[in-house]
Amino acid sequence: MSQPCELKVDAETGYINVCGDLTFSTVNDLLVSARDVFAPIEVLDIDLADVSCSDSAGLALLIDWMRSAKQKNKNIVFHNIPAQMLAMAHASGLDELLPLQ
Repeated sequence: MSQPCELKVDAETGYINVCGDLTFSTVNDLLVSARDVFAPIEVLDIDLADVSCSDSAGLALLIDWMRSAKQKNKNIVFHNIPAQMLAMAHASGLDELLPLQ
């Protein structure tokens, strides 16, 4: 069973930490909650160091966040992307599109 995934925002810096599993069973809830979290933040610095497990749905979520940020003229950067997720991105050729730090 997947751990719920949540977003934690540092109120001072706006830095966003993603915690838990990014899987088919968790990304829908995170997709909805991210809209409210991301709305007031101009630069989306998203730290994925606390993602414990990911599948292709997690990677699709990152792509969706990138698309939403672009539509809203916001910068987005992903930090500490898990090796499993990076391997999936590389296999699909998406690693060159992801704004990684």
